[in-house]
Amino acid sequence: MATLRMDTTGLKPLSFADPRHHEAHQFLVDESYLLDAQLYDEWLENLSDDIHYLVPVRVTTARSSEFDTSPGMAHFDDDLYSLKLRVARFATEHAWTEDPPSRLRHYITNVRSFETETPAELFVQSAVLLFRSRGDNREPNFISATREDILRREAGMLKLAKRLVIMDESVVRMQNLAIFL
Repeated sequence: MATLRMDTTGLKPLSFADPRHHEAHQFLVDESYLLDAQLYDEWLENLSDDIHYLVPVRVTTARSSEFDTSPGMAHFDDDLYSLKLRVARFATEHAWTEDPPSRLRHYITNVRSFETETPAELFVQSAVLLFRSRGDNREPNFISATREDILRREAGMLKLAKRLVIMDESVVRMQNLAIFL
């Protein structure tokens, strides 16, 4: 399997002054707030019915190998149904990975937006730095990643239709990965 990243060749980048770019950037900022505040039910409302949320396992390979993620392996490979199940589990006593809850901060930067062949969709690249703190005695954790999103206009508002998250490290250095990037 080659890299999962979308080829932006031929896509028209939107200028920072373009209202569509501003709206996409605002979507990501608002989404970060919902995730940081752990308002997961509200976050789910911003997802399209056909959402695909993929966080493949990163591998370190030679440049000539033509892949940087492990074929067929993912930390998360979710649709709306499985995302709803994960969110519902947070509200149960079985969510020990998030009890006590993590303290989260998503930093979103390097946002680039592109027109796609589908007028109702935008392709959006961004970088995310996630700060996570749990408990009183553990060191905080960080995850740095690039995200590639398809944002689709549905009923007059943007919804997340696809998210690919490629972490910058091949070894996840936190105790568990029960949060959303």
